[in-house]
Amino acid sequence: MPLKTHHDEVPTLNLTSMIDVVFLLIIFFMVGTKFADMERDIALQVPQVSEGGALTPAPEKRIVNVYRDGRITLDRQDVSLEQLEAQLAHARTEYAELGVIVRGDAEGPFQNVASALNACRQAGISELGISVRLARGGE
Repeated sequence: MPLKTHHDEVPTLNLTSMIDVVFLLIIFFMVGTKFADMERDIALQVPQVSEGGALTPAPEKRIVNVYRDGRITLDRQDVSLEQLEAQLAHARTEYAELGVIVRGDAEGPFQNVASALNACRQAGISELGISVRLARGGE
């Protein structure tokens, strides 16, 4: 059986690279902060513009529910036809491509759904959808 005649070297961790990176990050943030301070000190009056609308994409489609008794909700809040039209018109000023899905009760009169659709159209909504449920095989 061979015997070990030499000692293995203990591995060491070389931290030079990590210290270099840390110092570079410190210098980067110090210099970046200095530029931000200098930019704030510039006595400059920036021009003003009018409200340009939202910079974010349009939100999910708004949901209008028309219940059997004629009650209407917009995103789970009770509204009248006039309020529905006003709220959708206001939302459309912020998001021109606003979409609306109208869900009507199958047992209610269609006139209520038609009135809600007309209010959406009067508000300028061009992307309208009607939610339906597919009938199962024997129904």
